[in-house]
Amino acid sequence: MGLSRLDNLYRQMILEHAAHPHHHGTLENAEHQLELRNPTCGDVLTVQVAMKEDKVSDVAFSGSGCTISQASASMMTDEVIGKTPVQIEQMVMTFSKMVTGDSKDNIDDILGDAAILEGVAQFPARIKCAMLAWKAIYQVIENSNDESSIGLMRHDEL
Repeated sequence: MGLSRLDNLYRQMILEHAAHPHHHGTLENAEHQLELRNPTCGDVLTVQVAMKEDKVSDVAFSGSGCTISQASASMMTDEVIGKTPVQIEQMVMTFSKMVTGDSKDNIDDILGDAAILEGVAQFPARIKCAMLAWKAIYQVIENSNDESSIGLMRHDEL
């Protein structure tokens, strides 16, 4: 497949996830949730998580934002179900390195379909958009002892 056809396929996958996001909505059985905001572009995202046997058993997200933030959230939710907090931490770190152009990991094995967002590294203004959902799931997992928490993603955070 030619490079331009592959780029078009990636764009179509991103647009499809943004238009028809997976796991979008709310969880009735959510044990943990976190809301993050990206003040630079106005993205707002709430991630809810249910855990069972130290693994994510269900996840959902809601909120509004640009195509990249919504597609990234959709892909993130697909990838974290069934994963442990340690696995999710590795995924978040890999995703962060990938979108900042510093990835040396085998991103396809670690991130699954979310690896198609690797091109975000070419658009520094979109890195925070792509990272929002991943940062939220990381913070939810890290703070899973709390019932619920609300956070604000500062401009200088990734």
